[in-house]
Amino acid sequence: MVHRPPSDRSKVFFAAWVTLEDEEGNELRYRIVGPDEIDLEKGFISLDSPMAKALLKKNIGDEVVVRTPKAVKYYEIVAIDYEDS
Repeated sequence: MVHRPPSDRSKVFFAAWVTLEDEEGNELRYRIVGPDEIDLEKGFISLDSPMAKALLKKNIGDEVVVRTPKAVKYYEIVAIDYEDS
């Protein structure tokens, strides 16, 4: 786990908490973690997941397209945080 947030907190990097809004207006919140820390009940997703790969280096307000084997989904980033909660 990273103990120090990045110097540019306006972008999504490893250890970020990212709040997304989907096309129906539902909010989802994920934290980007290493593969050994995945816990979907807590919202911890792997850095290697399609969602995390789509989020990395994005800013608040950016639209994110996530392609999985079953679907293509669209989200907007509404918040980025590096504090535990």
